[in-house]
Amino acid sequence: MVRTPLIAANWKMHKNVAEAGTFIGLFSPAVAGLDGVEIVLCPPFTALATVGRGLLGTSLALGAQNMYKEEQGAFTGEVSPGMLRDLGVKYVILGHSERRAIFGEDDALIQAKVQSAYRHGLTSILCVGETLAEREAGQTEAVVVRQLEAATAGLSPDQAASLVVAYEPVWAIGTGRNASAADASAVCTVIRAQIRSRFGPAADSLRIQYGGSVKPENVSEFQKQPDIDGALVGGASLDPAGFAALVRAAAGANR
Repeated sequence: MVRTPLIAANWKMHKNVAEAGTFIGLFSPAVAGLDGVEIVLCPPFTALATVGRGLLGTSLALGAQNMYKEEQGAFTGEVSPGMLRDLGVKYVILGHSERRAIFGEDDALIQAKVQSAYRHGLTSILCVGETLAEREAGQTEAVVVRQLEAATAGLSPDQAASLVVAYEPVWAIGTGRNASAADASAVCTVIRAQIRSRFGPAADSLRIQYGGSVKPENVSEFQKQPDIDGALVGGASLDPAGFAALVRAAAGANR
């Protein structure tokens, strides 16, 4: 099955409203008409409305970096899935290692968020990945499978088929170190096999991204791997020209 690669920009806590607007004005024309890849921009909550307006009439999709599992209520500081839908959000990043490590999000909460996203018509970009200590202890596969099984518990095959999984080894995020294409591919193959064992043919439609110090110079090597269908990009997505170059390289790798 041919899967369209998904390249998602995770701006994290960068760019105010004016900076986000400037980015869209420069980036959108640079990738206009580009085939063979789907592009998602995930700005901070404060810039979602501005970026959403800037993407109108383009093929680019809007994503959010997080959400809470409930629709409304006394949850100070949180944003609901319905609020995201109201702004035109299509994708939402869930389970990012920074949410797990810094904000204490556990597998149970991430699973509840994934379920909530489906109930509200949002597509999850589910992040899984091991720390350096876990990798050196030979626990990569066990950690990734545990995170994946927990987050996808209770999904239907159709829901699993539409899921996006981002394999992000924690030791490679923002460090300048990236997993080799072969190492990343091996883990992504495990992810697809695990989904196949539980959801059958849905595994053929599931898209798996690699994330962790992805740059224009190395993205094509990852995209050439059979089980890698895109990238979740952090720092390299902040510059419009550089990110456009990365997207074009990813699209070219699949031709």
